[in-house]
Amino acid sequence: MLKSVILAAGKGTRMKSETPKVLHTIFDKTLVGYVIEAVNNTGLADENFVVVGHQAEKVEEHVKKNYSNARTVLQSPQLGTGHAVSMVLPYLENFEGEVIVLCGDTPLITAETLKEFVEFHRKSSSDLTVMSAMFDNPANYGRIIRNSIGVESIVEEKDATVEQKAVKEINAGIYCLDWSKVKYAFSELKTNNAQGEYYLTDIIKWGNEKGLKVNAYTLKNNEEIFGINSKSNLAQAAKMLNRRIINKHLDAGVTVVDPDTTWISPETIIEQDTVIYPMTYIEGKNKIGKNCKIGPFAHLRGDVVLEDFVKVGNFVEVKKTTIKSNTNACHLSYIGDSEVGSNVNIGAGTITANYNPLTKEKSKTIIGNNVKIGSNSVLVAPVTIEEGANVGALSVITKDIPSWALAITRAPIKIVEDWVKKVLKG
Repeated sequence: MLKSVILAAGKGTRMKSETPKVLHTIFDKTLVGYVIEAVNNTGLADENFVVVGHQAEKVEEHVKKNYSNARTVLQSPQLGTGHAVSMVLPYLENFEGEVIVLCGDTPLITAETLKEFVEFHRKSSSDLTVMSAMFDNPANYGRIIRNSIGVESIVEEKDATVEQKAVKEINAGIYCLDWSKVKYAFSELKTNNAQGEYYLTDIIKWGNEKGLKVNAYTLKNNEEIFGINSKSNLAQAAKMLNRRIINKHLDAGVTVVDPDTTWISPETIIEQDTVIYPMTYIEGKNKIGKNCKIGPFAHLRGDVVLEDFVKVGNFVEVKKTTIKSNTNACHLSYIGDSEVGSNVNIGAGTITANYNPLTKEKSKTIIGNNVKIGSNSVLVAPVTIEEGANVGALSVITKDIPSWALAITRAPIKIVEDWVKKVLKG
């Protein structure tokens, strides 16, 4: 099996935030989470080492809580990327396989690319492979310097000559190492560079000096190595990820009316002929069936299952809810922690009151098949509306309603004749 080392120790000063850079999120998933999951989804790795430094406790807590095959390793003090990788040496002393090294702030990297990268490393019988990319404007990137048989070195921008700066092939910051051969490099790196740090990139030169086979795998889509160093970068990455997701759904037969104003999380499954209208935001893990209509201005907050022919209309919010086929919730409603049957109509302004602010508990609303909920109704959970029941408009439902019954709590109407005329006369 393969192991990964994910560099996540940096402070991220340009983020202007008290949150560690790698714990910033896109669709509620952290940057480092995207990287760990990309590695896991290759099906090749059995263990991930996340090197932490700045606010290490917070990053460690997040990793431990969410990823069973990942562990953190502290880098203190932080003396460069080469020094960061050396922190895992005690844990991999007897490991004989491959190690991939990645950055924890590159959320767009895909499992498919990582798998191709490792396969290239193996097929070329390399001892050390670096991922590269071609940029028309390579400014601020380390340059890949090739020789006749492979890669000679990586030169950082600050240390590059004029001739080296003209090279358009850059270091993508991802490495695949035959660990039993390359691990010795991390005790022999030097700090003779402009930053006075132990550069990870120097293992390329070291490998050549030791007679190892050093290669470069050229990335097909440069977006995948987009790194996050600022909130502006974070917003750019979110848009790139979202567009990738939307294109996947478009190719699968989903209609997205306006991709520029629609957001769909990576974990959401949508079946063909469903229409997503503008200004819709879908986050978390969801499954949406065929021929549904979502939006405009709808919000799915996660753990939502919509069967076929469901309508979730404008300004409707749905969370942790299953809605069965041919049900409509078309206007201005909140449906949370609920089970909703088939052929249900939920009137405008309906709210499932699922949260008790005193006990901090959330309770469930169950709505059976063929139920009709009148406008501006509040269903106070826990409550069950059984099959075929009708709830009159403006009702507050606090107890279960039997099948085919009418439930109504509206006060009787009172009409005062000529009231307006009397008021106007004074």
